Amino acid sequence: MGPRGLPRLLLVLLDCWASVNAQAGTTLVVTTEGLNSTEPAPTTPRPALSARPPGTPSVPGPSSGPRPTPVTDVAALCVCDLSPAQCDVNCCCDPDCSSVDFSVFSDCSVPVVMGDSQFCSQKAAIYSLNLTANPPQRIFKVVDQINPSIFCIHITNYKPALSFIDPEVPDENNFDKLMKTFHGFSLNTESDVSLTNKPDVPNTTKYEYGVLLQTSDSFLRFPSPLTSSLCTDNNPAAFLMNQAVKCTRRINLEECEEMEALSMAHYSSPNILRVPNSKTKVPITVQSIVIQSLNKTLTRLADTHVLEPVLVEEAGAVKVCTRVVLEVKYTLTYTEAGEVTKADLSLLLGTVSNAELPLQQKFEIHFVQQNTKPVPLSGNPGYVVGLPLAAGFQPHKGSGIIQTMNRYGQLTILRSTAEQDCLAVEGIRTPVLFGYNMQSGCKLRLTSTITCPLVVEKVKSLLKGQGFPDYVASFGNSQAQDVLDWVPLHFITQAPHTKDVCQLPLALVIEVKWTKYGSLLNPQAKIVNVTANLISSSYPKTNSGKERTILISTAVTFVDVSAPAVAGFRARPTINAKLPFNFFFPFV
Repeated sequence: MGPRGLPRLLLVLLDCWASVNAQAGTTLVVTTEGLNSTEPAPTTPRPALSARPPGTPSVPGPSSGPRPTPVTDVAALCVCDLSPAQCDVNCCCDPDCSSVDFSVFSDCSVPVVMGDSQFCSQKAAIYSLNLTANPPQRIFKVVDQINPSIFCIHITNYKPALSFIDPEVPDENNFDKLMKTFHGFSLNTESDVSLTNKPDVPNTTKYEYGVLLQTSDSFLRFPSPLTSSLCTDNNPAAFLMNQAVKCTRRINLEECEEMEALSMAHYSSPNILRVPNSKTKVPITVQSIVIQSLNKTLTRLADTHVLEPVLVEEAGAVKVCTRVVLEVKYTLTYTEAGEVTKADLSLLLGTVSNAELPLQQKFEIHFVQQNTKPVPLSGNPGYVVGLPLAAGFQPHKGSGIIQTMNRYGQLTILRSTAEQDCLAVEGIRTPVLFGYNMQSGCKLRLTSTITCPLVVEKVKSLLKGQGFPDYVASFGNSQAQDVLDWVPLHFITQAPHTKDVCQLPLALVIEVKWTKYGSLLNPQAKIVNVTANLISSSYPKTNSGKERTILISTAVTFVDVSAPAVAGFRARPTINAKLPFNFFFPFV
């Protein structure tokens, strides 16, 4: 645009600005509730400013078109009115609120109610409180809200966009009309709706954590309870997500032979894909079948061929269904590359009568990495008495816990021998076992030729051993990467403050505080604090050449710091109802 066209653009913008200012002069209606009075407060519109000199042709502005008709009456709209026939706190637009309710209001939670803020001009309802009046009043205003933005919507030519329209559902009366309106129906080659209700198929070349396990026709289904205790069969199993659930089924014993959920073949027939969207299939191999009778006796079958439920009529015209699936356990083996290489299945089949209905089933799925051995635990989750404490050290802040492969060598103390010679038992240690208070010791012979620093380092090495840990696992199954499940081992040195005297460590006392954690029916042992006290004593120097014998000892003490068990009960429900003010009329 050349310099001659610049004044014309400036005149257009000034004309638009003058049009917006002309709209700002509107009539304001103020309604004060509580006194039941309405006060009109008119405002005088300002004349539009004209930036055109005489003789300049008029430029058509946006004000020449009609404004959109408001679809929503903001005066009747209240977005904070959530309770029917009841006043909501701080909701100034609630029609159920009275002057008595206004007295306890602190402010209006929704002070302005308006429609779409993108319009250039629209109605807005403004609410406020006058708490100084007696009784308190609610002030209500309906104003024309002006949008100062030059990119606002001034004219709308698509009226359905101003409100939500209920879609017209085809039926026998309007089917022909809809056919003419939409010119028939079109079908895609690939249906948008899957007949098998498949979830979204992941586009990946390997299984990752949480990715659904695919089979040749769908996904590996893992029954589980959702909104109730009833089994839902369409729940898919996810990669690396170990689960163990119980759910119930309401069945008709007469139809047990026809129900897939009771059949062994329903759980052993799927073929799992090695990786998502691949053609390589991994069949499910039945590893064991255990039969449970009506008197709960268990018998393991030698064969693993598929068995189907059978309805049998016993003596006394009592019908029972045999070979019904009671428990299902999947064990899936995977590689580091995210591939499923093996799928094992263990089943518990039982005999069910009408007295045992509804039927309870148990389902488990576990994932095991290939070429790895299971790590023995000291409890699951709580510690078991007699098993070693899990301990390790953290090389730097933010990293995981490093443990030795020997679970009996992670936290150890001196082992007592018949000779009681500390130099002879050096390197011979015994593990700290949970729940066992232990004490051990040995004797160390010293001469005057041995210097104090050398003796101190030697005794510390005997007491602490090699690789003394600085963290102890809270539970017996705490993982090394979960640092928050480990408690720090506090190492304290106690020595008398005596100058020019050799402070020789003589004892290491380890105190382990633990508590009962979880349910009262099955409490789990949890370690909450571990302290190691290194106790030193003054060792005066001797000029004589005689040997001196000192006793070095270690001790481990377990202290139960559990609080007294208190059974918890849910609070009784209370009825918080608001009675009308004249409920007791005419008695009060």
